[in-house]
Amino acid sequence: MKYDIIVIGAGSGGLNIASFMNTLKLKVLLVEKHLVGGDCLNYGCVPSKALISIANTVSRAREAEAYGIHTVGGVDMKKIAAAIRERQDMIRVHENPDFFREKGIHVEIGSPYFISEKAVAVNDISYTARRIVIATGSRPAVPLIEGLDTVDYLTNETVFTNKTLPDRLLVIGAGPIGIEMAQAYRRLGSKVTVLDIADRVLPKEDRDISGAVLAFLQKEGIDFRLGATPVRFLNKKSLLVRDPDKTEETLSFDRVLVAAGRKLNIDGLDLETAGIRVKNNKILLDKYLRTTNKRVYCCGDAAGDFLFTHWAEYQASVIIRNMIGPFKTSLNRGLAAWVTYTDPEVATFGLWCTAMEERGIKYRTVVVPLADVDRAVCEGLKDGLLKLHIAKGKIMGGTLIARNAGEIVGELIAFAALKIPFSRLYNRIYPYPTMSRINRKAVQQYLGQKLTPRNKGILKLLYKLFNR
Repeated sequence: MKYDIIVIGAGSGGLNIASFMNTLKLKVLLVEKHLVGGDCLNYGCVPSKALISIANTVSRAREAEAYGIHTVGGVDMKKIAAAIRERQDMIRVHENPDFFREKGIHVEIGSPYFISEKAVAVNDISYTARRIVIATGSRPAVPLIEGLDTVDYLTNETVFTNKTLPDRLLVIGAGPIGIEMAQAYRRLGSKVTVLDIADRVLPKEDRDISGAVLAFLQKEGIDFRLGATPVRFLNKKSLLVRDPDKTEETLSFDRVLVAAGRKLNIDGLDLETAGIRVKNNKILLDKYLRTTNKRVYCCGDAAGDFLFTHWAEYQASVIIRNMIGPFKTSLNRGLAAWVTYTDPEVATFGLWCTAMEERGIKYRTVVVPLADVDRAVCEGLKDGLLKLHIAKGKIMGGTLIARNAGEIVGELIAFAALKIPFSRLYNRIYPYPTMSRINRKAVQQYLGQKLTPRNKGILKLLYKLFNR
């Protein structure tokens, strides 16, 4: 059977491409191995944010005791699991096979593989297309730890259907998934230990940001064993660990959550049959997201870049433009942005300091503590900061640690993406008191740094000149 385009994978990237091409009345085949909606809807963004929201509600209830309201009892994990599923189902109404079939997209559920440079087979039927997109996502990477196979461990694919709250939870991995779930389970009532061979949490963030996150998580009672190596599981309830000083100790637990990275879903596709080269377990791509077979593109987690739903959406838009336009568009990594959904949230965007230094970009950094924002003080939310990097008067990147940081930082992302001079933020009125006034504080600080004695002298002279 012949199609205009075949999309392999019905996650964020694949659905965006299939849906857009379908609006152009092109003949589209969408192939999904497991569940439409990809990792985000089924095992990632949606259920994790639902769980985090519930855990935060529990935490707020406990905080109310400081004002004389006392809470009793514990959480019901069965009800929590049901609530998570209910919220997923609300989104699944427009992310399921029949929904897309009704739109005119041919949807096949099965395990696809390439049979030539322009054809794939699914369920013993072969399909050809002008262009093919690989958007097969990723799955949890399971570390090679002796005895792990004897432990009933959780991953992001099973933790959201968990119906029992463990007294002691061991989290292996201090990346975004690990610390989000660590805080959520701590707030639900578990004693939580986080173990990672790295010497800090969120290793992709600046060290001062990682340190700030570690501090507020430790304040909640989460135990961290950083720079430690898991040696072997002694039984189903204990793990032998080698600490940074080479001493060994035994950690006890009731459940284990493995959050030690991701593995790309590119095996089983018979890529070599299509002339698609793989190096170091990653598909080789050019700057236009084409594989070594120029008929085939790749986006989303399978592309091995930033593993975020919104980055997959962005990559999908790049692929669409490159398929339908005469001029090619390449990825702009300076547009990258992500949020770690702890409380407070950590929202990062733009270029890292290391990237700017590698490019020889001279920049200035502005840091505003959240404690300087009146609204944060009113709400007792002083654990946080805004860190911005400015070059040639424009925002290059930064990080905000604050409650709802992902919502507040959108204005700064827009200024960075559109290359609007940072000083123009000063012309905007920020209602008082709001958390977004931290942006105004940052631009005030930046403009204040430019008020050198010479500039002050000039302004003083101008004042006297025009106010006689």
